[in-house]
Amino acid sequence: MPLTFTGTAVALPSIGQALGGSPVAIAWVTNAFMLTFGSTLMAAGALADSYGRKRIFMAGVGLFAVFSLALVFAPDILIFDLLRAAQGFAAAAAFSGGMAALAQEFDGPARLRAFSIVGTSFGVGLSLGPVASGLLIEALGWRSIFLAVVIFAVLAFAFGWHALKESRDPTARGLDRGGALSFTAALGLFTYGILLAPERGWSDGWVVGLLGGASLFLFLFVAIERMVSRPMLDLSLFAYPRFAGVQLLAAAPAYGFVVLLILLPGRFIGIEGMREVTAGTLMIALSAPLLILPIAAGLLTRWFRPATICGTGLLISAGGLFWLSQIPVGAPVFAMALPMLVIGTGISLPWGLMDGLAVSVVPKERAGMATGIFSTTRVAGEGVALAVVSAVLSMLVAGRMGGSATPSDTAAAAQRLAAGDLVMAGKVMQGMDRTVLVSLYSDAFSDLLLFLTAITLLTALVVFVFLRADAHELLDEQVDGVW
Repeated sequence: MPLTFTGTAVALPSIGQALGGSPVAIAWVTNAFMLTFGSTLMAAGALADSYGRKRIFMAGVGLFAVFSLALVFAPDILIFDLLRAAQGFAAAAAFSGGMAALAQEFDGPARLRAFSIVGTSFGVGLSLGPVASGLLIEALGWRSIFLAVVIFAVLAFAFGWHALKESRDPTARGLDRGGALSFTAALGLFTYGILLAPERGWSDGWVVGLLGGASLFLFLFVAIERMVSRPMLDLSLFAYPRFAGVQLLAAAPAYGFVVLLILLPGRFIGIEGMREVTAGTLMIALSAPLLILPIAAGLLTRWFRPATICGTGLLISAGGLFWLSQIPVGAPVFAMALPMLVIGTGISLPWGLMDGLAVSVVPKERAGMATGIFSTTRVAGEGVALAVVSAVLSMLVAGRMGGSATPSDTAAAAQRLAAGDLVMAGKVMQGMDRTVLVSLYSDAFSDLLLFLTAITLLTALVVFVFLRADAHELLDEQVDGVW
């Protein structure tokens, strides 16, 4: 799954050139997957409990392989985006069913070790995905990335068929359909509205209608969850201030780390003209700390509170973001790699502790629901963050262009630049020199990083305040069992 995410980011310029499409359509290559994945995690978990965890896992992995193979043959950007959305649904089923099934196979410290290995595998995918994808693109083309995903999915299907045991929750009452549909609709409409805003303007009827529709579906979702006997989202958990703090902590990596996994390859390849393999190798500086430091963070809980470690990590990450904001486009690779390493180091400290915190800040009997909400907040938040940050970057670029062209041309060129498409931006702004466009992009990207720095600092403050009395003793026991 991380390979599907980071690999597509590296391949995005090649996908855009091969399949065409508007900047919004190209943005949906990543957003479609993240939104359907994040918005259906809790619903998939409910289906797994009702109909069998192994069954949902096998169905999810099988469909994931089918949709990944179909992406290889996608004829245009619309079909590609729809397949990415379908791939996200399948990923949610595989992830929810798989995690629930894994939890039934192990108990106590063995369960924690098993889940730590799953977390490590995600770190490997995030760290090695960009460079592996870059090598595949240069050797076999961008479609080969999805063939590699098919191979991994087929292997997972074979192992799951042989090794997993079927289990289900006898007390499960099925899927909260109203909650699942309204939640997904709210996320989808909100993201689409945010993506359209830079092109059409915030007062455009479509944008206003989409954002208004998202608000209505969100209101409907809250109303449904208050009425049903077994809601998909138990809103009463937010009565615990520490639980609300953990949800904000879950969103922090989206703005300080995950969006960079998408934006930086576009900058390196589309704006700075790096080869895919070079850009993928440079991305290792950002994600490599995830291979080691989450384990170190677990060890540090013997001496420091988890909230202190998480907040300190966010402060380090904010420092890296600020440092990166001072590095212009065209700077030496080494100058880029160092602040990226600092960002990755900082975000790795809370990465391995967030799941444990999500469970420890609520009563034990509500741990399952807390985990589902946390996972949904993290993944769905990443999809929303990508839409918001992409829109902000586009508006920052357009603002720096000023009145150098008609508003429609300025908006189109800004969106192209924000997506890392310097060639098309130059065609739209024919009277503007290439070096000027690069300079505008560089300044706008620096402003964006300052914006992300502020968000990360604010989240660190919330973590220090809301989680200062976290369940340190519980995490101590967990870490002793694992490490």
